Amino acid sequence: MENLIQLVNKIQRACTALGDHGEDGKEGAVPTLWDALPSIAVVGGQSSGKSSVLESIVGKDFLPRGSGIVTRRPLVLQLHKIDEGREYAEFMHLPRKKFTDFAAVRQEISDETDRETGRTKGISSVPIHLSIYSPHVVNLTLVDLPGLTKVAVDGQPDSIVQDIENMIRAFIEKPNCIILAISPANQDLATSDAIKISREVDPKGERTFGVLTKIDLMDKGTDAVDILEGKAYKLNFPWIGVVNRSQADINKNVDMIAARRREQEYFETTPEYRHLASRMGSVHLGKVLSKHLETVIKSRIPGLQSLISKTIMDLEMELNRIGKPIAADTGGKLYTVMEICRSFDQIFKDHLDGIRPGGDKIYQVFDNQFPAALKRLHFDKHLSMDTVRKLITEADGYQPHLIAPEQGYRRLIESCVVSIRGPAEAAVDMVHGILKDLIKTSMSETLASNSLFIFIFRELKQYPTLKVELGAAANESLERMREESKRATLQLVDMECAYLTIDFFRKLPQDAEKGGNPTHSLFDRYSDAYLRRIATTVLSYVNMVCASLRNTIPKSVVYCQVREAKRSLLDHFFTELGKKDGKQLSALLNEDPAVMQRRTSLARRLELYRNAQAEIEAVAWDK
Repeated sequence: MENLIQLVNKIQRACTALGDHGEDGKEGAVPTLWDALPSIAVVGGQSSGKSSVLESIVGKDFLPRGSGIVTRRPLVLQLHKIDEGREYAEFMHLPRKKFTDFAAVRQEISDETDRETGRTKGISSVPIHLSIYSPHVVNLTLVDLPGLTKVAVDGQPDSIVQDIENMIRAFIEKPNCIILAISPANQDLATSDAIKISREVDPKGERTFGVLTKIDLMDKGTDAVDILEGKAYKLNFPWIGVVNRSQADINKNVDMIAARRREQEYFETTPEYRHLASRMGSVHLGKVLSKHLETVIKSRIPGLQSLISKTIMDLEMELNRIGKPIAADTGGKLYTVMEICRSFDQIFKDHLDGIRPGGDKIYQVFDNQFPAALKRLHFDKHLSMDTVRKLITEADGYQPHLIAPEQGYRRLIESCVVSIRGPAEAAVDMVHGILKDLIKTSMSETLASNSLFIFIFRELKQYPTLKVELGAAANESLERMREESKRATLQLVDMECAYLTIDFFRKLPQDAEKGGNPTHSLFDRYSDAYLRRIATTVLSYVNMVCASLRNTIPKSVVYCQVREAKRSLLDHFFTELGKKDGKQLSALLNEDPAVMQRRTSLARRLELYRNAQAEIEAVAWDK
């Protein structure tokens, strides 16, 4: 069972190395493992004897002392029982250094506190990790928290009192935290800071161990028997009394082991406490806490395993979403860029082919918007009597037409057909706009893959430079395609102007009623009825041309824009990409630093959880 405490110690140290020490919201949606680990938090007011209790459990004088708030950062104290050998201590921030002089340990705690908080006497929730290896300790982990105070001392902000209380409450309100409430026996327990704050977060006392200090300093004629027997201020666990070294003993450097013996003698020889002696003292306190911590850890193992398994899945999904780190070699970088580009190109094609939404908007242009634009041309306005008369007479010149006004017909038809250029050009531009929108949409959906796995990246947001370059290249290609499509589409309209369909006119009746009899007078040839018949003929021809262009212009647009975009959208970009060296490819893959930092943090956390999973499973099988 002792392996359980060692396991939690190991995981706690790894959590702190990752910056995970139970501060809410620091890792976004990813839960912290620290909060799920059972721990014992030591709570007490200033001058409650908190430091002396810890030193007595350890058997060493190693904590900083002085006036005011001495403990200004949480101290995670991990005790490791060894069979034999010299006692020593190690700090997590100095992993290769062993301290055998515990006065140096005290100084390092002070120095490390100042490194984090400065010399302003402020506080910090970032813990110091200290491991002590000794044959005189039990396997146990305690978190020493700053002492509760009622007044700020010189050099401290006025908020220090509330800041300390908030930090302590943040630790002890967690359901996995066991509270060790230190209270001096020579003061009224009703005013005990430790009991007060403990009852706020643990009103039933299910997680609280009460420790009475300074029993030997109580007023003559008074004792703490009722409390120690559980008759007053009852908790779920029995109160434990301790007798710490006096200030005179501390000044004389009285040996801690000797102080333990004197403590035990006090309880055994004092009539009021003799019947309680077997469950009093710092040695008994250490054993009780060690055994209880082991029991709690054992009960929490199934929940820990479930939390770790779920978090591993969440972390893996998040890492997959962010994507793999950038390859170091030029070939790897080129491969990464090509894969992202191919993925983008395929998604773009999927939109056009209907696998993804958006491509149907192009059909709407051809089926609704383009025909509607043709209808809005109102060719009959181009063929008013005045217009027809003007163009016919101008086309005749000085010599009136003999049989039919051929040049007049041509000019009237051309004046109508040329107006189709507007809707044709608009159709090209509308399809161009849709293709540009699909590029933008595809960029937000791009994922990269290889032959073994598919990793969903944070799209092209992962590489902002590549996103800009790729977007610019795709839009440049679309611009070239638009110009070619516009040229080809307007050419279709110009062809209709350049060469008329003769069969249409050959089928027209050429009798006197239709204006084809050359014996009519010149005056009759320019009559309203005659001109109206010409306008009707021209309108029929133009409507025929419109019907034809309504079918051929979409074909031209699709051929020059949609088909080409599917076939060669990134051809020019790929050609230029092949000319880039490693440095230029690195510039393209200039990943957002926040993404890189997030990936590193998630990878380290994933490693922590996987290691914790293996360790917990090994211990679970052994128990």
